[in-house]
Amino acid sequence: MACDALTTGRDKACFNQIAGIKNVYFSTDDLGAITYDVTNTDVITTFAGAPEFFKYEMRGTNNTFDGGTINKDLNNGTVFFTQTATLNFGKLDKATHKEIKLLVWASPTTIIETFNGDYFVMGLLNGSDVTGGTIPTGGAKSDFSGYSLTMTAEELTPANFLAVDIPTTTATVSATQITP
Repeated sequence: MACDALTTGRDKACFNQIAGIKNVYFSTDDLGAITYDVTNTDVITTFAGAPEFFKYEMRGTNNTFDGGTINKDLNNGTVFFTQTATLNFGKLDKATHKEIKLLVWASPTTIIETFNGDYFVMGLLNGSDVTGGTIPTGGAKSDFSGYSLTMTAEELTPANFLAVDIPTTTATVSATQITP
């Protein structure tokens, strides 16, 4: 007996997308009640709270996001999805250094904006955590110098889509940004 029946098949995907992360947004504010699309509970339409998100612009091709590695234990009857982001912020500076420290101490809700215009919510219910990273200066002139973070979240579902960008009816994106 199936817990949930499949509802459709899937055709071949068109070649009309590109990979990569454009921006990342972090908030430690309460999202409040979450409203899902009435036809698809994998899509969030609004947050009832008034969270403020802080935008981090990404650069380069070494930033990645996995919206849900499946972890299923048949013996225990459990399943969860590990969401993972690898984020690299080039250039070391004092202001970013402080914010990275605060990010490591927090468990924010993280929104990933892709180059395709999709927005994913990482750590929707349990938050996301910095679980590793480095702060290298590099050795050779062309080496990476900056902040390299690995963030993970463990949730009951894969990362949800947002129906629009950050739901501006209740959430805001702070205009405050560091210029390294």
